Amino acid sequence: MIEKVIDQLAILGHPQRITVFRMLMRRFPDTVPAGELAAELGIKPSTMSNYLNALQRSGLVKQERSGTSLLYSIEMKNVQQMLDFLIVDCCRGRPDLCMPSTKGSDTMTDRKFNVLFICVGNSARSIFAESLLREIGGDRFNVYSAGTWPFSELNPFAMQVLQDKGHDTSVLRSKNVSEFSGPDAPDLDFVFTVCNQAANEECPAWEGQPISGHWGMVDPVKTEGTDAEKSLAFQNAYGALKRRIQAFTSLPVESLDRIALQSAVDDIGRASFEDTK
Repeated sequence: MIEKVIDQLAILGHPQRITVFRMLMRRFPDTVPAGELAAELGIKPSTMSNYLNALQRSGLVKQERSGTSLLYSIEMKNVQQMLDFLIVDCCRGRPDLCMPSTKGSDTMTDRKFNVLFICVGNSARSIFAESLLREIGGDRFNVYSAGTWPFSELNPFAMQVLQDKGHDTSVLRSKNVSEFSGPDAPDLDFVFTVCNQAANEECPAWEGQPISGHWGMVDPVKTEGTDAEKSLAFQNAYGALKRRIQAFTSLPVESLDRIALQSAVDDIGRASFEDTK
């Protein structure tokens, strides 16, 4: 076991290979095309191929083929085995020494939970998610959304969909993630990225180690065509997020420990939900 871990740590010791690994970790449980990784990180495709091959040989990354594309994702079982070895063997099983501190107990307490949805623009998908959880989750959650761009505006097609569905849009405004990192920001229990670009961005770790999830989906803002075609794209995005929010609110958050909750959140991100109006 120690030889395998030594090899894995040596692979991750390269500054660009660990950058690739970290991006795939942020995108977990997604599978990501090699070309997208190369473009996002500014690495030549041939060089990226070498990095991915090394990560794959170490067992930390797995590959699958979809048509003519090669898709990559984290081999989480092996990553967990590597971390378990370091914590149990090197740290003698002392999480107080080796694990980041987390607020609260092993299970979530019986209170309102703070949830933040992040997208790049905070104009459509994250606004949909905020509105849906506020309605479906009732008084169990304090819900927020934000974007990584310095400035954005609410998309008129998104606002029309929410109004047609009966949501109160008067409480909505575009916000930047910086509002949720200051001393007066709420302590977050859950942080979800709902677009790939937001997940790709280099963001600092959230204080308190909230449970995080990536629910990447197609950006309706990029839809071209007639107004009817654009409206349909926003309807589809709303429907897909509604299914995820329904799955999330059905979780017994108060009784699950952090590991079980994180696994459940990842399963929701991994599932293929059909669009519903």
